[in-house]
Amino acid sequence: MPMTISPLSARVQPVATRSTNRSFRRSPTPALRLGVLATAATTAALLLSGCETTNMRMGNAEAKTMATGSAAGAATTGASDALERCESPLGTVSLIENQQAGWYTILREQYRLPPTANLLRLLVQQSNCFVVVERGAAGMNAMTRERALMQSGEMRQGSQFGQGQMVASDYGLSPEIVFQNNNAGGASASLGGLVGGRAGSLLAAIGGSMNTKEASALLTLIDNRSGVQVAASEGSAAKTDFGAMGQLLGGSGGARMGGYSNTAEGKVIAAAFMDAFNQMVQSLRHYRAQTVKGQGLGGGGRLGVDGAAPPSQTSAPRTSASGSGAGTGLLSLRDAQARLNELGYNAGLPDGAMGGKTTAALRAYQKDKGLAASGRLDAATAAELAR
Repeated sequence: MPMTISPLSARVQPVATRSTNRSFRRSPTPALRLGVLATAATTAALLLSGCETTNMRMGNAEAKTMATGSAAGAATTGASDALERCESPLGTVSLIENQQAGWYTILREQYRLPPTANLLRLLVQQSNCFVVVERGAAGMNAMTRERALMQSGEMRQGSQFGQGQMVASDYGLSPEIVFQNNNAGGASASLGGLVGGRAGSLLAAIGGSMNTKEASALLTLIDNRSGVQVAASEGSAAKTDFGAMGQLLGGSGGARMGGYSNTAEGKVIAAAFMDAFNQMVQSLRHYRAQTVKGQGLGGGGRLGVDGAAPPSQTSAPRTSASGSGAGTGLLSLRDAQARLNELGYNAGLPDGAMGGKTTAALRAYQKDKGLAASGRLDAATAAELAR
């Protein structure tokens, strides 16, 4: 008996079609997946590349470093809130840059950045912790040229370029930089190699565009009179950037996103120096002079060597001044403190600073000697202590 199945086939066919459609929605073809990934990568690259042209903007926050704003004397404008500050300067300072060092060659030739002295001048003056004095070659040459003009007679009368006006540099501040470049996208690039194919290439390109710049800055503060190191500090900074998205586009649109092609290294270096300077200022707030007990500095040390000369007490040379009578030897404050301690008057650590202990010791000594109990190291007290 013949069987007719056409109506059943007609009814079943739409069901199979609907099932096929549902299966297609759950599992896209490889070509479609690659298309979606490519579209997403291109869209992200266009968003990051910045295809908009804007007007010139002065004071643009994106172009600033941690060393920003200005300084004029003790006044500052626009300085970073992260910068440590002092109520009053601790002395004068000059910048000492070793232009023969390897880091300086990298700074100037590879990164095309200006000397670090320019950056540190701004930070130091804004902090009000030191008064900066010029000791750079260009600045000293300019001052020498002006004095030469004065001596030649070409300057106007009253120009006041005579001798005796230069300010001494109490301290020298020496910078150093340690550069480091880490490829933070290495993991993503390796993962792309494992995935393989076009999708793996896209993943590797995106991951490979991640680049981290790091810098470690060192600062050393030297007392110019004695050559003693007063303070040293280290600071660091790091920044990660997406800089190789042009690999996805194959053109200049993506390449413009390279954040380190211009001044990003400089921004990291500025942040590292501010970190180092801040840490130095924090330590200087609690500064205590180092001393070798019983000797002072440079008297032979406490680590004796067989057959060497015994250590001796050291001090700064004494100055002399002439009065109406015979010459009187005058003591420095440091020597006076040491002498008071020897005589049983507790003047504290002989550091050359007039503190409460020194004032009390002087007043007690003056009273015992029948001098005016002023608590100051005047000529009469210095002469009495020098006997």
